[in-house]
Amino acid sequence: MTVDEGARTVTPGRAAQELELRREEFRLAVQLGLVRTVPTGEAGGTRRIERRELDRLRAAPDFPTNLRERVRAVGTAEAAALLEIAPDRFTRLARTGHVSPVRFSLNRYRAVVWTYLAEEVADFGLACPALLTGRLPLDLRERLAAHEDLRPRNWRARRLAVLLRTADEPWARAAAIASQLDPVQVAEVVDDPYERAHLDRLRPPPPPGMPGATAAREIAERLTRADDPDEILWQRLSLAMALDEARAEGPAPYPGEAGAAVPGVAGAWPRGRVLVPPPPPPRVPTGAPESFSPSRAPVVPAPAGDAAPPVRVRAGRGAPQVPTSVPAQVPVSVPLQAGPPASGAVPVSVPLQAGPPASGASASPVTVTDRPPARPGRTGFLDRFRRGRPDAGRPRGRRRPVSWP
Repeated sequence: MTVDEGARTVTPGRAAQELELRREEFRLAVQLGLVRTVPTGEAGGTRRIERRELDRLRAAPDFPTNLRERVRAVGTAEAAALLEIAPDRFTRLARTGHVSPVRFSLNRYRAVVWTYLAEEVADFGLACPALLTGRLPLDLRERLAAHEDLRPRNWRARRLAVLLRTADEPWARAAAIASQLDPVQVAEVVDDPYERAHLDRLRPPPPPGMPGATAAREIAERLTRADDPDEILWQRLSLAMALDEARAEGPAPYPGEAGAAVPGVAGAWPRGRVLVPPPPPPRVPTGAPESFSPSRAPVVPAPAGDAAPPVRVRAGRGAPQVPTSVPAQVPVSVPLQAGPPASGAVPVSVPLQAGPPASGASASPVTVTDRPPARPGRTGFLDRFRRGRPDAGRPRGRRRPVSWP
C-alpha cells in the first residue's frame, strides 16, 4: 500500500467507528453492499474503505438511524415477534425458503443458530400476509414432511453473490465457486493439478464467526459446501464455465513461477504454442550419412553387451503380464540443421526404434502441444460431470460359467 492509498483510505475498524456501527453491523453493511470497499496493493491484503465513501454515507439526512436499521439482524424469536407469529411457524417458513438467513453461528450445544435481516422479515410479512395465519398450504406441508430445509442453501447463495461481486478477475471468481464444492467434486471438474493449486491459493477466507473447535468447525464447514444433488450439479456447471472464461484470460501459473503465489495474477505462461524442450541428442552409428531425411527415423543397433535384463510390463488391470527385454520406443529430437532454428520453429519429435522398422510402417506424426510440458490433457466439457473415467476399471467381458456339482 502506498502513502497515497493510506491517506485516502481507512481500515475497516476506523470506518466502523466513523459510521457509528458495531463490528458485526459493519460486516453486514459490507456484505450487503451498503459500504463499498477497495482492494489494497498488497496481495491478499485487507480491503479498505475510501474517505469519499464515508463522506457519502455520513451526508445522508437520516444518518446513522437508517443505516443501522438496514443492517439490523434478528434471531428466530425476535423475527417471529416482528411478524406476530409463533417461533415454530417462522422456522417452518424459513425452512421452505420464504426468508433467507444472512449468517449463522453455533451455540455451546453445537446447534446452528440462524440470523435474519429485520428489514427482509418485515418485507415478507407485507408481501405474504396469508402465510402468517391459518393452515399452511398443502405443498408446504409436504415439503416440511420430507424434512426439506433451504436455509443452508439460501445462505450459500447469498454468500456466493458477495464473493463474486468482490472478485476482480476470472480466476478469483472460479475460486469462489470452487469454495462451495467438495474437493472431490472440484478434482472431477478441474483435471489440471496446476489449476487446482491456483484455485486453492485464491480460495476466499472462511466466513466470519467460524468456530475454532474441531467438532464445531466440521459442522460449520458442512454448511459452507453444497450438499443437494441439483445444487452440486449447478455449481459444477458454473465452475466449468468460469474455468473456460479464466483460461481464455490466461493460463494458471506453474508453482514457483513469477506470479504463482500472488492471488489475482492470471498466469505467467504466454498465450499460443509452447515449445517443448528437446531431450539429449540420440546416438548415431559410425558411418551414417550427413544428411538426414525426416520421413524415416534412424536405426541404432543395440550393443551386444548392453542387453537389459527381462522386465515385467504391466499392460493394465486384468491383463496378463508379458516379459520383454526390448526397450520401448523413445521419442528423441534429431537436429535438422547445424545452425540455430528459425524464429517460431517447433522441435520435431521422431521416435527412435530399437530395431529395424516393420514393413509398411509409416513415419510417426509430428506432435505439437498447445500447453506447457508435463501438463495432462483436459477432458471434454461434458466428461467433467461424469463420476468415473471412460477408461477406468477392469475391462468387462463374459462371465465365467459356473459348474454346479
